[in-house]
Amino acid sequence: MTMGSTSAVQDEDGRIVAPPSMADLATQALRAMILSGELPPGTRLVEAKLTERLGVSRPPLREALQVLAFEGLVVPHPRRGVIVRPLTRHDVYEIITLREELEAFAVRIGIPVRSPERLQDCRNALAAFEQAGLDGDEGVFTQRKYDFHQSIVALAGHERVTEAYRALSLQMQLCMALNRSARRDGESLMQNVERHRDLLTIIEGGDPEAVLKALADHGHSSFLDEVVDQLDGGTPDSERWLAERRGR
Repeated sequence: MTMGSTSAVQDEDGRIVAPPSMADLATQALRAMILSGELPPGTRLVEAKLTERLGVSRPPLREALQVLAFEGLVVPHPRRGVIVRPLTRHDVYEIITLREELEAFAVRIGIPVRSPERLQDCRNALAAFEQAGLDGDEGVFTQRKYDFHQSIVALAGHERVTEAYRALSLQMQLCMALNRSARRDGESLMQNVERHRDLLTIIEGGDPEAVLKALADHGHSSFLDEVVDQLDGGTPDSERWLAERRGR
């Protein structure tokens, strides 16, 4: 994968905008590789290999790694250099439980949907998610899946809940990428999109309890069964939660 041209481009309104820098392009490429699962949590990022893979020199690569570190996708390690942020079993417990509580809160106050504009945002997010599936870009696919779920949370019109959900975005996308790796052999990208289309149909039906049930059944089972056991860093709280989830 080599970086594309950085010549000037036009935005949707036809205005000429500055081209992305090599560091910007490297950041986008690395972010997509992480969120697609190509570079899973804990992977050591070797500069020599990445400069060759991406076709960039070390200065823009290092700038890209600094951006990703600020975003929380990579972390410096004393002995291993820069690595993709690892996820522990306790991390997964905290991320999923907080995500579910935020989504449930938003559903309870946002459904039935009172704003046609917010519901249209959900439809638009699903369309972008579907296009990413058609394009076959796993990294963008993960980002658009998160965008769709955020549009569901935004149905509540509760800015603080939306901001709390947004603060979890990259951590959730790391979980989504791991979840996708567990489902890859048994579910195509478009089958994944269809599950979310079914969820939107239930949302449009306006019954908050039906939406809560659909979200509860929606997508963590293969992740919790197949991926979490490969992670280290369990705690009494996370192990108790996992046991309860698996016993349902």
